[in-house]
Parts: sequence; C-alpha cells; structure tokens
Amino acid sequence: MRRITLLRTGLSAVLLLGTWATASALPASAADAPARSAQAPASPALLDAMQRDLGLTRQQAVTRLAAEKTATAVEPKARSAAGSAYAGSWFDADRGRLTVAVTTAARADAVRATGASVRVVRHSAAQLDATKKRLDALSAPDGVGSWHVDAKANTVVVNVVTAHRDDNDVRSFLDRARKAGPVTVRHTAAAPRTFAAGTVGGDPYYTGNVRCSIGFSVHGGFVTAGHCGRPSAAVYGWDRSYIGNFQGSSFPGDDYAWVNVGSGWWTVPVVLGWGTVPDQLVRGSAEAPVGASICRSGSTTHWHCGTVLAKNETVNYSQGAVYQMTKTSVCAEPGDSGGSFISGDQAQGVTSGGWGNCSSGGETWHQPVNEILNRYGLRLHTA
Repeated sequence: MRRITLLRTGLSAVLLLGTWATASALPASAADAPARSAQAPASPALLDAMQRDLGLTRQQAVTRLAAEKTATAVEPKARSAAGSAYAGSWFDADRGRLTVAVTTAARADAVRATGASVRVVRHSAAQLDATKKRLDALSAPDGVGSWHVDAKANTVVVNVVTAHRDDNDVRSFLDRARKAGPVTVRHTAAAPRTFAAGTVGGDPYYTGNVRCSIGFSVHGGFVTAGHCGRPSAAVYGWDRSYIGNFQGSSFPGDDYAWVNVGSGWWTVPVVLGWGTVPDQLVRGSAEAPVGASICRSGSTTHWHCGTVLAKNETVNYSQGAVYQMTKTSVCAEPGDSGGSFISGDQAQGVTSGGWGNCSSGGETWHQPVNEILNRYGLRLHTA
C-alpha cells in the first residue's frame, strides 16, 4: 500500500507524495492513531525521545512540557512588566518556572505578578544586545565559533575553539570584543559546520548533489535551510520525483529557504517518525524560552532531544557569519540540515549546523521558524 511504503522510506519531515483520495489526508500513523486530549503536550515519540536524551521519566517529561508551555506564555507578559529594566529570561528546569532578569528591584514585584521568578542584574538586555551588535560588525577568524547574549550570566559569551585559543588573530578579536562591552570567553571543542550531505539513495530530498531534510510545511510548500540550495534550484523527493523549486534562499547572513510544492506532492502539518515512532502534529510556532526542552527530526539521525542553550547567537561558519540563530544541546549529522526543531507541538526552527555527532554528542543551531515565515510572508500549516 502506498502510504505504508512512504512511511518506510524515511521521509524527513512534512511532505508526502501520495495517491490518497484527498490532499487533507494524514499519514497512517497520524490519521489512524487514537485522538489525543487537548491537554496532551506531545506525541509518544517526542516523550520517548525526551526520556532517552534528557534522562527523564515519562511523567517528568510530561510535567516539564506543561511547565515549559506555561513559561512560554508568561515570557511576553513578564518582559512587558519589566519595561526598560528587562535583562533577559530563561526556563529553570529544576524549579519548573521562567526566570526573568531585571536591572532594578523596583520592577521585581510587577514581574513576579506575571508568574515568573526574578533576578536582579547589572546589564539590561538593551545594553547586552548593543554589545553583541558591535561584535557582529567585527570580522571573526575561524578560531572563533560564535557569540551570543547569555541572560543568565548577564554577559555576551564568545565561544572560542579550544585548539585555537592562543592564535594571534583570535587574541586580537577578543581584545576588540572586550572593548565593545561586557564579554566572557568560553571554549568549545570544535568549529561549527553546516549539516548538508552528498547524495545517497533513499533519502528525503535532493537538490544538485546535496541531500537535506525538510523542515515544516507552510501553505504552498515547505521551509528548510538556505545552505541547501539557491533560488530556482530544482528539488526532488525521496523517490527522485520532482517536488518544486527553491523560491527564496539566504546563506550566509541567514540560513533559511522555502520550496514550493506541486507535481502530485502536498503539505501536511506533521513531523514524521519514519515508521519507527508515531508522527508529531504541528499546532503552532510559539517560541520556547532558553532552558526549555527541544527535539530535532532529521533524515540522517531521526529524533534527538536536548535543551535550548542560547538565542540570537552569531555563528561563524567557514562560509561566513549567520545571525540570530538559536543554539541547542541536540546532536545532528550531515544530511540533517533543514530538518525540524520542535518543542512540544510547537515548531521552533530549521536545522542549520553545529559541531559533533550523535555518537559522541555536540551542539546545533537552528534558524527560528517565525523569522522565515515573516521574511517570505508564509503561513505555517498547522493541525
């Protein structure tokens, strides 16, 4: 049967080539599964992955997702209550609450009234963002991996590859960086790289000699990573049939793209589990806070989970810097580029790159999905 064949192929994300009766049909594992209650935070697949990768019990995973959903809703209210004293926020997994940093105790009660915990710090988010912007204007050497605002540490963190920390050009960059504002240097094991891969058979989508993973369905197509293809490049599915073309693509500077869908293909609001785990329905794109759990789905390594480590990080790839990225502790490997980052049932972003692998561990960055939608005027396809 066609839909069973499709699930066994390992299609990476949210498009299916089909001969089903209607374009609104869902894949078997989504359409035939028992209906979940409105309160259920995630599919069994996502809960299983959180248990495996975060060392949680099933109940702990359910409880954490519920707390993260609350924190996501509280964050904009707390930011508004903090006003100009706002200095960033993060999800405290141990306490199950959002923590908001402020520069004056006078705003603490108003922030607490929203349901958040409060920490008083020295530098505001505006000051830290201004420091990061000054660093973005600098030319970084290969030994500098990335930099981002760390609200919890109340500083801008510059990540230097350990093997290059004594390089003269790295030292020179750090000297200039420290003059820009509050900066802390940390060391990382390896330099970031993108996760595209050469062509191999039976995988999700191809363009030229590159294999990448589909991110999320939008009305009219899907979003993915910009480094996977240039505008107008043809895109082919797992069976080498024509899907569409890159309608927009940006890399470096950004790492996002979108592909139109036609020729017998259509979009559905799911992240597939390749027939080994149930599929995850996509219900929205509310952005999870730093510290929240997050899972990634890609055509090479399938489901893996971790936590959000940082937002608005500048990543210094060999091809050039990419801005406004989100860093996570989730692993990835070549071929996972463009794939889905999801928190609960909320779309977060498309896989860009990272370092390490899913055997020894590592870190990855994703391009936030809401930025892609806004850039191209797209509408996320949701369940």
